[in-house]
Amino acid sequence: MDFFERVDLADLRLFTTIVRRQSFKSAAIELGMTPSAASHAIRRLESRLGAKLLNRTSRAVAPTDLGVELASRLAEGFDVIGAALHSLKAPGAARFGELRVNAFADAAHLLIAPALPEFARQCPEVRITVVVEDRPIDIVAEGYDAGFRYGHTVPEDMVALALTGPQRWVVAASPAYLQERGTPNAIDDLAQHTCLQLLLGDNAAFRWELSDGDETVRLRVPGSITINDTATTIAVAKAGLGLAYLLEARIANEIRKGTLKVVLSDHASAGEPFHVYYDSRRHGHPALRSLVNIIRQQNGLTRLFDERSAVAHL
Repeated sequence: MDFFERVDLADLRLFTTIVRRQSFKSAAIELGMTPSAASHAIRRLESRLGAKLLNRTSRAVAPTDLGVELASRLAEGFDVIGAALHSLKAPGAARFGELRVNAFADAAHLLIAPALPEFARQCPEVRITVVVEDRPIDIVAEGYDAGFRYGHTVPEDMVALALTGPQRWVVAASPAYLQERGTPNAIDDLAQHTCLQLLLGDNAAFRWELSDGDETVRLRVPGSITINDTATTIAVAKAGLGLAYLLEARIANEIRKGTLKVVLSDHASAGEPFHVYYDSRRHGHPALRSLVNIIRQQNGLTRLFDERSAVAHL
């Protein structure tokens, strides 16, 4: 039997996943197998190659020098395989496997959730995992195919594609709060109001950013309630506990229903568009291209990828 026929492609995929995640357990969970099965597969692979690929201790897993070289070459090979499969015209051939994405809450709510019904129709065989969190992460190290963030927060070494136009940040409050405390008419009026404080994903306090002519004013606002979650902030604002600084698109339903009203609209701040990003050293996952096209079309933008060639028209 030819040497390469004796090497299971699944074992090679497992090996690259272990190197990426630096954990047998995490790799096994990602690939839907037990840690013991993963360990057995790697022993089988090392036996067939006649070489040690991983150094294993009770606390860590690290590739040997040979393992580093093999993992790098395999990553390139799997990218070529993925691109080849995507170029096929056979129905469903381009959309395979599992797609794992990480998104902060507003992107998940505004972009991914509305796109999932059409995505499920176009890619019924793809298992998609959406992890929602606002902390900054390394999507490659943590095993994600892509991340969804604002443009200015995307790491420089990533491929970033816009999914929407610029966003608008506004100050809003419930009718009950405005009736009791009055409506602020100028930025300086905020000093006399109760404002809901924002806590970013990295636990840093956020200064409200408001437009003042051609300048952006960043200010600390008074208030004793600090929240790091948009849904909770909206609920607390609707309950009349203070003014809130929010993405206007995120409270479109509340504005339409009248449960929240925008104030200081002339001082609304322009924000970065939502972006999807992925490792610049790898081809995008075929199903990710479909998801990107769906989201862009739902947000009034043109498609980026041709379904057959997967060429981005940027």
